[in-house]
Amino acid sequence: MSIRPFRLGVLDLVPQPEGITAESALAEASLLARLAEQWGYERYWAAEHHDLPGLACAAPEVLLSHIGAVTSRIRLGTGALLLPHYSPLKVAETFHLLSALYPGRIDLGIGRAPGGPAHASMALSGNFLQRVYGMEESVRSLIQLLGGDYRYDGQPVSARPVPQARPELWLLGTGRKSAAYAAANGCGYVFGGFMSDEDGEAVLSAYREQFVPSECLKEPRTIVAVNLICAETSAKAVQLTEESRGFRPDEEGASRSRHSIAGSPAEVFSALTKLQKQYQTEEFLIGTPISDYEQRRESYRLLAAYMTELKH
Repeated sequence: MSIRPFRLGVLDLVPQPEGITAESALAEASLLARLAEQWGYERYWAAEHHDLPGLACAAPEVLLSHIGAVTSRIRLGTGALLLPHYSPLKVAETFHLLSALYPGRIDLGIGRAPGGPAHASMALSGNFLQRVYGMEESVRSLIQLLGGDYRYDGQPVSARPVPQARPELWLLGTGRKSAAYAAANGCGYVFGGFMSDEDGEAVLSAYREQFVPSECLKEPRTIVAVNLICAETSAKAVQLTEESRGFRPDEEGASRSRHSIAGSPAEVFSALTKLQKQYQTEEFLIGTPISDYEQRRESYRLLAAYMTELKH
């Protein structure tokens, strides 16, 4: 009997440290996805950002199309695609196309953040706040398009091509409001713990209690996104956290908070196990804020290797 209590996925912001070319950053993303598949990670999700120095992915759907061609099993998704910027029809068409190219492997994770500075958001989609106010209608339209029952002015409109296996729809958020919204629409919910100060246990409990079954999903499903640095020793993990922008350890160095974890493989596994029991979640998305590519890959490898050893 397996003792593995949860599944793991990669959340990649596609970092481009100073002095690194965009080409190298994207090659690294592809390499990380291929290795993650080999190591047993079940998802690779890329984030969307605009005009932010140090990040190289403004169009995760394009990156996923490439990564799908160089992998064979790992699920590919967005964490998140920023829906207020786009037409629901265009989003549905894009992810239907991805789902037809890579059947049964595509996740559509959506969010409502701008993903960049104000002027970049305005250049991309105009009045972003006004578009956020229309988020509920956009999500409803997207769900209808993915389900094949959307109408515009009373006329049916299809998001073609129509794949045999629709993409999994997830809503990403950091609190009760987003959790309630995911529940009301029958979507999977990803709690962005590493960006939230809210009580994750209460947020996820509220999501489950309020969940309404839908064509997308019959029962509630959750993922918790955390920042995690894994190293051979606690001391090395402390060193890496101190070197990493925006990630600082506590006095003991093992963990800064419930959603930012650092330590040896045994320590980070123990921290994830505690979170899994507390939140009753079946899966974690792991973001690793290390600027050195080799050390970042090693963090993912060490955790996966430790969990594989436990299985056997």
